[in-house]
Amino acid sequence: MTGILGALADAWAEIRVHKLRVLLSLIGIAVSVAALTAVFAFSEYQRQYQTEQSDRSGGRAATLVVSQMNDDGTSADMDAFEERVAAAAARFEFSHTARVVQGLTVPVALSDGIVDAYARLYDPVYPQIHREELLDGRWFTDSDVEALAPPAIITEALWDRLGRVPLAQHPTLALSGPAGGTYQVVGVVPRESYMDESLRVDLLFDAYRSRVDALPEGAQVQFEVWVPQGSVDEIAPVLAMDLRAGLPEGQTIMVNRSDWAAQPGNVNAMATFEMVVGGIGGIILALGALSLINIQLVAMRQRVREIGVRRAFGASSGRVFVSVLLESLVATTVAGVIGIAIVVAILRSEWVVTSMFYGIQDIPPFPMRAAMIGLIASVVVGAVAGFIPALVALRVKVIDAIRF
Repeated sequence: MTGILGALADAWAEIRVHKLRVLLSLIGIAVSVAALTAVFAFSEYQRQYQTEQSDRSGGRAATLVVSQMNDDGTSADMDAFEERVAAAAARFEFSHTARVVQGLTVPVALSDGIVDAYARLYDPVYPQIHREELLDGRWFTDSDVEALAPPAIITEALWDRLGRVPLAQHPTLALSGPAGGTYQVVGVVPRESYMDESLRVDLLFDAYRSRVDALPEGAQVQFEVWVPQGSVDEIAPVLAMDLRAGLPEGQTIMVNRSDWAAQPGNVNAMATFEMVVGGIGGIILALGALSLINIQLVAMRQRVREIGVRRAFGASSGRVFVSVLLESLVATTVAGVIGIAIVVAILRSEWVVTSMFYGIQDIPPFPMRAAMIGLIASVVVGAVAGFIPALVALRVKVIDAIRF
């Protein structure tokens, strides 16, 4: 143990003496380690970002979509379907069950005329299932069904068309058509991207149904159920059999998963991305290691007299080998720690992460996996870059000190 500590002290002393040479040779290592660490950190952020985007489109893991259709292609009895699913949800004690209708179009009266806007109908729990977020305002509540002016949630682009009236002033939205009337804007959904100009109105399912006799032709009600991911494979087939029991002939009920976790290709694509980009970072790091080896070999030729004198004063070959190896190892480790610290400092800024991953909600902490990979890479590079010069140092003899 004493020998190792002594060799470590010698290595640190050599680094201090040759700090300029060490600094120049290790800049590339620090940059390479920082790049490699950033790649794996970005991978974690990208994974979280893709998860959130998938949750918004397909629901959180695990989301089951229940739909019904007639074998002849006609619309099924919606009231009977709702009653059947509601009874099953009560038996299974589902905590998150939402009705949703998509693909509707409603005429919206604006200052420059009437425009058609995309519309969605859903229950209050739907935004939780889909990790929806608000720019301003609030989500629907169960008590909104009894409001004289039914609530509406609009997109930011539509809010711009309305003049961005503060929600505290209770702005209203005028719709035409079967469900026409005045709706109170209670929430605004932010743009999904900088170029998002979609016009959409979200309405409470029961509030819309109270104003129309029937849904528009082609509109289909679906139920979305959020269940524990660990038990979804057991719940889904049992739920399907329960819903199909006693179903009239000519009707079909389908239960399918819509969340991202049901698509293994998404996970494989992320792993492939990480391997490709990580491989590129590894190549850059290897080139930095080769450069460091070259510099260390050149420096070793200039240190022949120094090593010969140390051997003359009793330094063993093992002590010389370890001190030269540790010199490179310590230097690259310090460079790696500096590179990792720079990446951590940059990525701890919420502004940086949200700028790169627009719309991310739950920013994960800096992944320790990325930091450990960067640290291990710097240690491995130091060991490799110091091993060859250390072998050269072993060949130095006392007589070499006299020649140099």
